[in-house]
Amino acid sequence: MSPFKDAKGSAIITNDLTPRYTKISWDDIDPTVLIDTDGQAYLYWGNTQCYYVKLKENMIDTIGPIVAVPNLPRYTEAPWIHNYKDWYYLSYASEFPEKTVYAMSKKISGPWEYKGILNELAGNCNTNHQASVEFKGDWYFIYHNGGANVNGSSFHRSVCIDRLFYNTDGTIKRIQMTTEGVSGASTTNH
Repeated sequence: MSPFKDAKGSAIITNDLTPRYTKISWDDIDPTVLIDTDGQAYLYWGNTQCYYVKLKENMIDTIGPIVAVPNLPRYTEAPWIHNYKDWYYLSYASEFPEKTVYAMSKKISGPWEYKGILNELAGNCNTNHQASVEFKGDWYFIYHNGGANVNGSSFHRSVCIDRLFYNTDGTIKRIQMTTEGVSGASTTNH
């Protein structure tokens, strides 16, 4: 419970640590972490260039070099990594306004094979960031759009959740965005 405290007291990744694949100062944003089946944690992040690095068990220090992920077509930002069965999935925001696309690999470090669009443009919201999570045996796709505040700007975001389904070959079916979200889900106001 709150209050939350910064575990390290400083950033894990700073611009002076990343190789210069881009001339922007905000390339070290939108982190995601996956703890692999062997217990090793990986941090993925980046704007205009996707990077990853291994994390120590304390989750605040890195192990080894920062790696720039090659060959992610039209990569913009907001990587999300998850695994399902024998596959790793790297989804990310692509172009602007953003769609969500994804790639697959048999290894968390790649190489990644681009598979295409996962989620289309999200209404009146120029950005489209995501998470794919499993809960009680079902998979869900969490993203945002601008649906709740239709008079707001692109940065007035509404959280959305819809089901995520896999094909028999491991590819993911394109997300069907709905206005009602997941059926049977309870609503809680805080």
